[in-house]
Amino acid sequence: MKTVAIQGVAGSFHDIAARNFFKEQEIKLVPCDSFKELFAVIKKDNSIIGAVAIENTIAGSLLPNHTLLRESGFKIVGEYKLRIEHQLVAMPGQTIKDIEKVYSHPIALMQCEDFLVEHPHLESVESEDTAASAKLIAEKKIMGRAAICSRLAAEIYGLEVLAEGIETNKRNYTRFLIIADSWLADEMLKDIKADKSSLVFSLPHEEGSLAKVLSILSYYHVNLTKIQSLPIIGREWEYMFYINLTFDNYMRYRQALDAIRPFTKDLQLLGEYKAFEG
Repeated sequence: MKTVAIQGVAGSFHDIAARNFFKEQEIKLVPCDSFKELFAVIKKDNSIIGAVAIENTIAGSLLPNHTLLRESGFKIVGEYKLRIEHQLVAMPGQTIKDIEKVYSHPIALMQCEDFLVEHPHLESVESEDTAASAKLIAEKKIMGRAAICSRLAAEIYGLEVLAEGIETNKRNYTRFLIIADSWLADEMLKDIKADKSSLVFSLPHEEGSLAKVLSILSYYHVNLTKIQSLPIIGREWEYMFYINLTFDNYMRYRQALDAIRPFTKDLQLLGEYKAFEG
């Protein structure tokens, strides 16, 4: 059995991503109130794996999680891209007309904006988690209140789906990283043929420094799939660059890393893993 720390509770999208990634194995969840708590839990017990959202096709990158990952020293062992489908759920025996307030995470509320506009009598109330909103309504048996969450959350907490697929954009996906302490990561990846990696580095504050790195990667036929910059606190106008690379020749990819190293500062390999296929 795998023990997996997630942000949120059972039925959250983190829960779904973890279940799907470890679909052939039984998992035990460790719910966490925040991403900081999640990283602290793994730091305290290095046998625990983490599932962490890193970017969404609508909301963009979860920037604090990039920093938490870099500072933790944990390694990425895999990724999962989940189609986000939102449902309006409530205590059984009600209709949408009976609902006065809708609770959910701010991003989930934003992603269902068109539905909420179409139902102006519904007052949006921000909460810390989608599934936790459903759990609270179920435990307290609150009538006249609804949550926006996953279908799994509705099933777990015995709530009725009043409206399904209420997200505005149907191309709504979140990319989750599966992370672990470095020793556990090595064990999990020993039989995996990696074809993707994540790196972070800073660059000298000089003209063309990023262009040099990108040119070298291109020369070695390593594909850059994402680049994200974050300011370095205390070093004005300097940035950390988080990049994702895909490759079909591991040796050539490693040669590319050796080639860019002299042109970067503080280069850190966050993980080499199998790209999501689905």
